[in-house]
Amino acid sequence: MNIPALKSLALSVRSLSMDGVQAANSGHPGLPLGCADLGALVYGDVLKHDPTHPDWIDRDRFILSAGHGSMFLYSLLHLTGYDLPMDEVKKFRQLGSKTPGHPEYGWTPGVETTTGPLGAGFSNAVGFAIAETKLAAEFNTPAHKIVDHYTYALSGDGCLMEGVSAEAASLAGHLELGKLIVFYDSNGITIEGHTDIAFTEDVGKRFEAYGWQVLKGSAHDIAQMADLIAKAKAETKKPSLLILTSTIGFGSPNKAGTHDVHGAPLGAEEIKLTKKNLGLPEDQQFYIVPEALKYVNEKAPGWKKAYADWQATFAAWAKANPELKAKWDLHFGDYTAQLDKAEEPSFPVGEAVATRVAGGKSLNAFAKVLPWLIGGSADLSPSNNTSMPYGEYSPTNRTGRTFHYGVREHGMGGAVNGLNLHGGYRAFGATFLVFADYMRPTLRLAALMNLPAIHVFTHDSIFVGEDGPTHQPIEHAESLRIIPNLLVFRPGDAQETFQAWKLALAQTKRPSVLLLTRQNLKTYEKPATWKEDFKKGAYVVKDEAKPDVVVIATGSEVNLALEAAALSTKKVKVISVTSRELVKENPDHWKKLVPAGVRVVAAEAGITSGWLGLADAALGIDRFGESGPGAAVAKHLGLTAEALSKLF
Repeated sequence: MNIPALKSLALSVRSLSMDGVQAANSGHPGLPLGCADLGALVYGDVLKHDPTHPDWIDRDRFILSAGHGSMFLYSLLHLTGYDLPMDEVKKFRQLGSKTPGHPEYGWTPGVETTTGPLGAGFSNAVGFAIAETKLAAEFNTPAHKIVDHYTYALSGDGCLMEGVSAEAASLAGHLELGKLIVFYDSNGITIEGHTDIAFTEDVGKRFEAYGWQVLKGSAHDIAQMADLIAKAKAETKKPSLLILTSTIGFGSPNKAGTHDVHGAPLGAEEIKLTKKNLGLPEDQQFYIVPEALKYVNEKAPGWKKAYADWQATFAAWAKANPELKAKWDLHFGDYTAQLDKAEEPSFPVGEAVATRVAGGKSLNAFAKVLPWLIGGSADLSPSNNTSMPYGEYSPTNRTGRTFHYGVREHGMGGAVNGLNLHGGYRAFGATFLVFADYMRPTLRLAALMNLPAIHVFTHDSIFVGEDGPTHQPIEHAESLRIIPNLLVFRPGDAQETFQAWKLALAQTKRPSVLLLTRQNLKTYEKPATWKEDFKKGAYVVKDEAKPDVVVIATGSEVNLALEAAALSTKKVKVISVTSRELVKENPDHWKKLVPAGVRVVAAEAGITSGWLGLADAALGIDRFGESGPGAAVAKHLGLTAEALSKLF
């Protein structure tokens, strides 16, 4: 280990970071200045990576959970040879640049996940680490080890205050994710001042209680940190938390160690003083220490060789294990190619079945032919119907495909994102719809990353009944629909549920949620073309050549609409709207379904506001529910066929 060269690399990180933030007149210079030595060690000496092949599946992952310190990451990516030219570094936080304010997945080579909401990256790292263990268990052989990498994350005080990191850390300790190593930048500063105004716990003891190995050192001592990382790697059953004491804004004479350097540029005068203090040229911007470039140039052939050696190992493994190679190609190929091989369960017309039950049967029909489909529930699999008969993932069974996330909805969402980001798997999570509130941050991030994660939300309305208002979703379906790039499916019967699962699995650029019922719904007759129309978000269930009224309904209210139509003397056309997002994307199809000038009435067991743009009137529930049998609650709240027919 060449410590002087690594110090030069760290000095270059500090140089680029303070100048980048200053040029943008916006950003967070404190973390890059404080953690530069750690970054130099990790990227310059520890990571198994090849910057010219950032998508190498067996690379080590580095996740900047403290995403506000993004110039730290951008500087390191540029310095170590990733496709991030200096022109992009100089355009930090500018419109269209590859150096946005917080790291964004798919935007910048070498960025593994979108971070910024504190703790999100931490929870993603748990998913990454799980994926590594599964791939290793499924594909490694005694003769060839093709999956063998670590997941590193850098978290700050804020990350470890957020509840999501607690959920994820508890899960990681239970699962014995020994290849997960988290660096805790313990600088004692947040936006409001010193952390002791709100945060005085012993973080190390907390993580030890979670089942982690906890090591302590200085973020400014490269040799010591290297030793700690070696100890972390030697511990194979426990994830490791390396608590590294640092000085935020290291090198700044007047701002180091204060909250003033957390989220604001140093200022021109302070930058001059800082550069002088660090031994950098005061009159040069975006200066890179020559010794740093020399070191990286010397290291680059070794990084490329590591990738080439892995390719050779992979080729030998593939030749020796053709069946495993064929399975690997399924895991890393076109996920949509196998969907038509799933055999649709039998859901006869007239049969009454809850869509959560139909969802479970549909999931397992797909899981039978899709080995890369994995997932689980937040302690609700018997209710969500999300178990699969392929083993349960655990420390002693890494090949299991059903996960037990425990009562950790937010942590589950973060881990599901990490699993999907890693590559090799499509992962889903599941809970009750009302608890989607705990998951909005991770759902939003999945949508922002164009990540095709899937979540099953059952018990989707007041028909939950006796559990009462706390468990009866009212605003939840609508609140999910307002998240950009999120597909929301609310199927009306069992047959629709299978097709909803299929459409969710067919997505490549956006997440999906399936809202499913606890109560039984009757499977209804459908026209021959319904499956094609279903792909456009809506189709005609009951047709009329010249209708007096069109009812657009979703989920359990499609059955309600059919009942209301039977009560009415008017000509009523009933349309099942399974996905409003797909409806909006297919306006010509919608115009064919809904004749101009005809009264349109919407029906959904939830708030009505989102339907009024499509309908003249809406039957719904604009208040919280009640505790009682589902049918009685519905009658009490006016969600009946009779009430709907009066709107015709």
